[in-house]
Order: sequence, then structure tokens, then C-alpha cells
Amino acid sequence: MKEYIELQTQFCSKIDIIKICTFDYETITEKTVPIYHKSPRFLLVKEGKGKITIDRNEYELKAGVLVSILPWECTQLVEVKEPIRYEIIKYNYDVVTDILKSSKSMKDSLSPLKKLEESSYAYLKGDIKQTVENLFHSIREEVGVESVMDFRERKSYHEMNIIMQITSLIISFCRALDAQKDDVCIKSDPYDSRMLILRYIYMHLSEKMTLEKISKQFYLSKSSVRIYIFQKTGLAFHELVNEMRIMKTIHYLLYTDFTLDEMAAILGYVDAAHISKVFSFRMENKISDYKKTYQKVLRIANIEEKKLAYQLVEYITKNFREEIHTFDTAERFHISIEEMNKHLIIQVEMNFFDYLNKLRIDYTCEMLLNTDRSITDIAFEAGYNTVKTFRRNFIQFRHMLPNEFRMAHARIIN
Repeated sequence: MKEYIELQTQFCSKIDIIKICTFDYETITEKTVPIYHKSPRFLLVKEGKGKITIDRNEYELKAGVLVSILPWECTQLVEVKEPIRYEIIKYNYDVVTDILKSSKSMKDSLSPLKKLEESSYAYLKGDIKQTVENLFHSIREEVGVESVMDFRERKSYHEMNIIMQITSLIISFCRALDAQKDDVCIKSDPYDSRMLILRYIYMHLSEKMTLEKISKQFYLSKSSVRIYIFQKTGLAFHELVNEMRIMKTIHYLLYTDFTLDEMAAILGYVDAAHISKVFSFRMENKISDYKKTYQKVLRIANIEEKKLAYQLVEYITKNFREEIHTFDTAERFHISIEEMNKHLIIQVEMNFFDYLNKLRIDYTCEMLLNTDRSITDIAFEAGYNTVKTFRRNFIQFRHMLPNEFRMAHARIIN
């Protein structure tokens, strides 16, 4: 019988789903089965020896190791030489990253998030080790221990205190990575881009998500993508997408005042009725009843500013093939160019110019692979005024010339 990889719950706490962070202890004495984590976490190893795989990489576990696991990463303890005891902090990814992205030092705040994407493992030493241990202790004192229901009295500024400490933990992890000179990966399986499919879907839920889009992104056939997802999760493609969108929907229900129509545009639903239908089917509860049951406990950002950011992204996405410019777009939304770029960096981690060119290059890639049209025609249709400009941007985003891309990848898609 086929055994699917376990999908973990999206909530930090099984007892109180509005929690944005929990602390616990775990001890592992034998190998585990693979598991996809819907909620991110940090593991601080206190004692023991073993090995863990995170997606396609294998690492050594020992005292002093800090592991970062992001949403939809797959992990497995593949060897336990000595019982492994660790402390674990689970946190709400959307809440924490929204706060990070909204900070004034925008460029600095994006760097830690990108580092989390690049590496999962740090061996702590010296002052950084002490800082991390202090943060774990402080978070435990704030939230208690989940498994024994040792819950602490809710203090004033609880949510902001937790978010600041999780942010400090992320920064300490990144500093440990910077100080880490040796290669910590024991073994990396032969590169298999399919390992990143689930995470890619999760990170791009606001876009129209189709099998065709995924197949082009990973240069696989649609059937290969569909089979891989089912083999790993036991879910059909549309079921997996809905599962992920429900997670995001719950986040917006708990922490924002967005209407269902606004959430539909943000999360890739057709409309408010589509959200209600999917939510009721998955959660066995009407979305209106859910909102009444769980009160909003935290405003993660100024709601009007977030709406403006989504409107900017929507406008550029719909009009990238037209002759739109930085100044004109900022003026259209009655903001400065600096403000516009700040909103875009929060939302898509790119400024106006880079995001516009990314959309255009993505479109030209699709045209190169699915039509026989000339490169000149494709460049002009994508919104470029000259082929020279198109080629320069294509090289920047795809690291090859358009004709080389067409020759290299057309056969894969077919």
C-alpha cells in the first residue's frame, strides 16, 4: 500500500489556534517518517546525535545545532545514534514575515527572509549560542510549554513581544550562518527540482495557480507535476492548492479586516463566493461563523497600506504589456516613487522596475516555448520598445539569450 508523506497541521497550537507562537520539548529515540511542515519552526538541539534530511539535504544533529524549517519543507530524522532532545518553537509565518517586511529598514529586513530560504542549519558558538538560548528561555517564559499545557498569564503587549523575540531569533540564526565557514551539509541528493514544487505553490498563491504554470516553471510535463504531488501528499493538485489557500485565509480572518472580496483577489480565489464554498467544505464551518468565533487578536499592519500594496501589484500585473512607467504609476496612486517601491518590496520583494521586467520576461518565456513567433515580435508584445533592451533584461533574469532558452527548454515541455 502506498504511504503518503504526512502533512502537519498549519496551527502552532492544537489547543488555541490564534496563538502566533508556541514552545515545547521533544525527545526522539528512533528514525521518523518524512513529514511536510505547514507551520515553520526552530529546533534547538540540547543533546544527542543523529542525522536529519531537510528537502534534499542531509545534516548532522548534535548539541548546539539550530535548525530552521519553513512552511512546506519536508523533513525526516534518518539516523538516531543517541536519543536526540531538543526545544522547539513554532510560529506563524505570515504574521512574523509581514512585520519584518513592514519594518522601516526594508532592505535589511528582506535579507534575513532570503537567508532562511537559502539554508536550514546553523551550528551555534560563543555569544550567538548564548543569545539563542536566552531567546528560547524568554519565549518559554512568555508562552509556557504546549505539551503539558503550562500556559502563562497573558501579559500586556504579548503579541508584539513574541514577534520581536522571533525576529531576534531569525536574526541570530542568520548571523550564525554568516559566521559558519564550513560546509555543514553531509549529503545532498542529486538535484531534483520537484522537491521545490510544494513550496513554490505556497509562495505564489496570490497568482493564478494552474498545472500548466507549474509545469512551465519547473520544465516538467503537467502529468509529471500532477503525479508527483499525488505521490507525495495523496492530494490532487487542486486539493493541495485549496489546502494552502485555506491556511492563508485563516490568517487573514484572524489578523486583518479585509473583506471576502479583497481576500479573494489577494489569495487567488475567483470571488467571495468561491472563498466561502472552499472554506465551508474544508473547515466544515461557515466562514461568517468562524469570524465570530475567533476574534481578531493582532493588527499586523495598517490595513489601508496593505490594500494599496495589493492594488499596485494588481495594476502592474494586468498592464505590464502596456507602456507603463515608474513616475506615471506612482502618480496614478497619488504616492511618491519611494513610497510605491516600499509597498512593492513588502509585497513582492522587488521595486517597480524589477517587478515590471520580471513579469515581461516570464511572459516572453511562455511565448518562446509555446509559439513560433520571432523574438522581435515577442519582445514588442511583452512591452519592450527595443530588442536590445529585451535581450539585456532576459539575460539578467534567465542568464541566457532568448534563442538559447527556446532551444534548451522547448523539448522538455513537449
